[in-house]
Amino acid sequence: MRSNRARTRAGVSMAATLPMIAGALALGMPAAHAADGPARDALAGTRPAWATAKADKGATADSARVQARVYLAGRDAAGLAAYARAVSDPASPQYGKYLSAKETQARFGATKAQVSAVKSWLRSAGLDVTGVTAHYVSVSGDVAAAEKAFGTQLHNFTKGKRTYRAPQRTASVPAALQGAVLTVTGLDSAPHIAHHDDELPPPDSVFKNAGPFSSYYGSNVASALPDAYGHKIPYAIKGYTGKQLRAAYGAGDYTGRHVRVAITDAYASPTIAADASTYAKTNGDGAWKSGQLRQVLPTTYTKTEECGAAGWYGEETLDVEAVHAVAPNADVTYVGAASCYDDDLLDSLSKVVDQHLADIVSNSWGDIEANQTPDLAAAYDRVFQLGAVQGIGFYFSSGDDGDQAAASGTKQVDTPANSAWVTAVGGTSLAVGKGDAYQWETGWGTEKATLSADGKSWDSFPGAFTSGAGGGTSKNVPQPYYQKGIVPKALATANNATGNRVVPDIAAVADPNTGFLVGQTQTFPDGTQQYSEYRIGGTSLAAPVIAAVQALAQEARGGSAIGFANPVIYQRYGKKGVFHDVTDNPTGSGLAVARVDFANGVDAADGLLTSVRSLGKDSSLSAVKGYDDVTGVGSPAGGYVTSYRRH
Repeated sequence: MRSNRARTRAGVSMAATLPMIAGALALGMPAAHAADGPARDALAGTRPAWATAKADKGATADSARVQARVYLAGRDAAGLAAYARAVSDPASPQYGKYLSAKETQARFGATKAQVSAVKSWLRSAGLDVTGVTAHYVSVSGDVAAAEKAFGTQLHNFTKGKRTYRAPQRTASVPAALQGAVLTVTGLDSAPHIAHHDDELPPPDSVFKNAGPFSSYYGSNVASALPDAYGHKIPYAIKGYTGKQLRAAYGAGDYTGRHVRVAITDAYASPTIAADASTYAKTNGDGAWKSGQLRQVLPTTYTKTEECGAAGWYGEETLDVEAVHAVAPNADVTYVGAASCYDDDLLDSLSKVVDQHLADIVSNSWGDIEANQTPDLAAAYDRVFQLGAVQGIGFYFSSGDDGDQAAASGTKQVDTPANSAWVTAVGGTSLAVGKGDAYQWETGWGTEKATLSADGKSWDSFPGAFTSGAGGGTSKNVPQPYYQKGIVPKALATANNATGNRVVPDIAAVADPNTGFLVGQTQTFPDGTQQYSEYRIGGTSLAAPVIAAVQALAQEARGGSAIGFANPVIYQRYGKKGVFHDVTDNPTGSGLAVARVDFANGVDAADGLLTSVRSLGKDSSLSAVKGYDDVTGVGSPAGGYVTSYRRH
């Protein structure tokens, strides 16, 4: 789940609710360009919601520097969205008729003439073109040149306790460019940063779980500790392994053979190959074959201190080991970003699409919806649509702070999980019993109470909310067609009478107390670097688990790509044996586990901390019968993978 270390966002505070851009994030056209005078087209969403008249502190100095990206709309933006839907919808005659990367670029990419026109316009305004890709033209220059190019003044605005530069009004481009520009990012200077969704220490300092543990759910009852909910409770799981997770989610004999899975995160662990190999050997997973794990990395990294680069090593380790544990024969490609900023993460996603590195992409990072501006949302959605037409599906963790009210002060969902073009993965608490038998799941939500000084009770039981699967109703994204008739109206219309996107779509194990055993090289107190194992959770566990299950499903259908999966996931909703319908109270009584931690995270030198962790207590969110905003349609049951078999 989200790191329990202090998270920095370079002083970023909550932004005001973002305005809805009609169609921008629905299954239709990208952000529309409204007319802004006879000679210019407005780029909707480029003036952030926090750039209000009240917050305006005056013009930015003309000499201040601006670095921006002008994202290209391509030759047929509306056609791209339409084709992406058609090839993803089982009801469409074009279902599964994917294009190659080369065909996609030829049909929907920007033409040489468009790129040339955009470059000429930018240079004529006095900006320097610093890079050109299939997706954008990057530029730098002073404020005066940026104002000339984009038809707006740049002012300084207060945002929380900080001051940032932003357009005073919506940016625009010459109408003569004839819709070649999708959007521009970088005109506002507020940081756009993603966080990884997990609970792990930086690998430069060791972390260990104390125990006692249960090897499977309920195997070790804490008989000497106080009751909870009127009965004795088991100790937390030591950490599930691949065998247990494969059994829980109906892997059967499928292993993901010949299926390609990509993982995107920031930076790259220097010990990933050795750690993944040791973990597989130690925990009974299939040995990694030559070439089965590869990395695609940038030439340089930036913002390593600001982003906490070392903390991302553990994220990569979790993702790689979880995918391999559930789909041991899938080919895994790790695509590392140069930093945790959106522009760099977008570059990583674009590499997957442009080179078609995989059919399934697991992403365990994100931010709160209020911090994503519509211009960035449009840029992300274009990449997701380009992937969809090639048969590439993206899976994003839904977040680890429940409804976000405690963490951000406002109930909201995470992004990019809020996109209508990705599969948002929620989280559960999972009970796998003796003989790897699936027992039950609850929605992941934890309340914690500590052991009293006399050891006879739990102080303030059940305690305060600590973490839980992200979910809820988007404020910005219209309801996608595949959710209609399945998502309850009360959820869909919570923020908009006409209905909005609800998160998540599907779920898997996430609770750190019923989490996954991971192995990673860390620095011990004596300064030595050693491999060690510990339990971990969060929706950044759920995302790679679901990605791996999708690899099994793709193998089951003969290797044919599933692509953007939401239409086929919702198509299976309600069919017998396909999903576990997860609820918060599956046994009819309160559920909890006992957990013992080292006070210093390493050993017992500074004492032990004993607590009770209640399950199924996710802030204001609830896992109920049917679709819900904690687990979506539920978790994969025994019939999920086999439902993809071609008959």
